[in-house]
Amino acid sequence: MNVLVWNENRHEKESQVVADVYPEGIHGAIADFLGEDHENVKTATLDEEEHGLTDEVLAETDVLVWWGHKAHEEVRDEIAEKVKQRVLEGMGLVVLHSAHFSKPFKKLMGTSCDLKWREADEKERIWVVDPSHPITEGIGEFIEIEKEEMYGEHFDIPTPEELIFVSWFEGGEVFRSGATFRRGRGKVFYFRPGHETYPTYYNKEVQKVIRNGVKWVNNTETPTPVYGNAQPLEEISNKS
Repeated sequence: MNVLVWNENRHEKESQVVADVYPEGIHGAIADFLGEDHENVKTATLDEEEHGLTDEVLAETDVLVWWGHKAHEEVRDEIAEKVKQRVLEGMGLVVLHSAHFSKPFKKLMGTSCDLKWREADEKERIWVVDPSHPITEGIGEFIEIEKEEMYGEHFDIPTPEELIFVSWFEGGEVFRSGATFRRGRGKVFYFRPGHETYPTYYNKEVQKVIRNGVKWVNNTETPTPVYGNAQPLEEISNKS
């Protein structure tokens, strides 16, 4: 499996707090633990040529993991469209935290993907609501994170095909924090935790969910549909 971890990589350059938490960048931290499962894990960032998402790179990517926050609008529309088309063709997409506002995710969802938010160092308890799903493998009843950014309902996404996690926050809000979607031949997994000023991506249970999610969205061995005018597979008798 070829995995590409994409990160806008702006907070790490502009904030010493974030750089101290993620000295190799958020993309580096995620790629590090995904490398325990897969030999071919690469990274790409916003300021690279074509955002590191050239046609050649996208064509060979089986699963794309996306993190973004403050620079969604700097992603070129034509590249976001290419990402969407690759998902429709079968590339898996794992969308993390504030990438709910990323152009590829919004294009695939067809909604605003807006929500409530608050930064107040709150406890988050992420409840497993679908214990039969492969993405929950190796996870207990819930994941507890000492400090995280709050995301609250209403989350303006289409009704998830599978709702896997629901978060509760110390301030009282709840949030659909783990959801899956199918678009064309591709599978999409959204997972909420991961604010840049917290060491969330070092949490082993969070890592486990992302690792499971990458495996689940991988879709390289399914049939490729053929569309358009079709010749018959059997001889058609012309009965009068």
